[in-house]
Amino acid sequence: MVLGVIMGKEELTAQETALYDRQIRIWGVDAQRRLSKSHILVAGMTGTIVEFCKNIVLAGIGSVVLLDDRLVTREALSVNFLVPNDEEKLKGRSLAEVCCNSLKDFNSMVHVSVEKGDLSALDGEILDKFDAVVIGRASFATKKTIDGICRKRSKKIAFFTVDCRDSCGEIFVDLQNYVYNQKKNDDNVECQFHYPSLEEAVAVPWNRLPKNVTKLYFAMRVIERFEAAEGRIPGETTAADISSVQQLRGELCKANSINESRIPDELLKRLLEGTREHPPVCAIVGGILGQEVIKALSGKGNPLKNFFFFDAKDGKGIIEDISSL
Repeated sequence: MVLGVIMGKEELTAQETALYDRQIRIWGVDAQRRLSKSHILVAGMTGTIVEFCKNIVLAGIGSVVLLDDRLVTREALSVNFLVPNDEEKLKGRSLAEVCCNSLKDFNSMVHVSVEKGDLSALDGEILDKFDAVVIGRASFATKKTIDGICRKRSKKIAFFTVDCRDSCGEIFVDLQNYVYNQKKNDDNVECQFHYPSLEEAVAVPWNRLPKNVTKLYFAMRVIERFEAAEGRIPGETTAADISSVQQLRGELCKANSINESRIPDELLKRLLEGTREHPPVCAIVGGILGQEVIKALSGKGNPLKNFFFFDAKDGKGIIEDISSL
């Protein structure tokens, strides 16, 4: 796999300075320069991911490489605004290829390209070409593997995952050991966050977490474990799975010494049945994800640590620090 990443760019051009003038006024020329030198790998072109891609391309990221060999489906047409409603343009083309052409129209100064292959087969040498890896819906095993590879490289690679089901969304962030400046009383104070890996975060016993941790965190872990145990592709669940999922919930709650009431039946049913993404939720969660990736790459702003959850039912966005550190 040979990745089409444009490397070595140092200074903003006059054209870039003019185009990004408004955001440079907000976060400064140094932050914009760092952003324009950054390269991102994006895997899994879900509705939430395309919202993220739109935002990051408009912001002036250096380059974006898209990875998704799946062919376009009717479901994709309903949530992916980068897919044109023209069957002739879609024949024999992957989601990544179709989305790439549309993304280029948003900002001609951002290099957008496509690579084919299996996400789980990527190695460290390939990932070294990127400053951040963003994964849409994928198996937990694949997410864990890629995050583990990112953490072992000498170059620091930011890692993000996002998943939206029904009217709910989840973002996970791993910035490893992240240093940033925070303004306090007109002074810039250096701050540092220590992030656990995805594997470490989800391994924290549930009974050690605060009692007010969102129910969505637990529910997503139950669904995740169910899909892995049954060998399901993420999102391939139905209402018929509810009894098996309830049984697994009971086993996990018992093992973690928490009450099953912390994972309501109603929430599990929503996540099992509502496997399709909702465009308004995609826009919100994709916007938050774009914001966090821009923070991480530009070094501007307080980063999220380390989970974000959104539920359109109550309209709340919640940050949870799930960590044993």
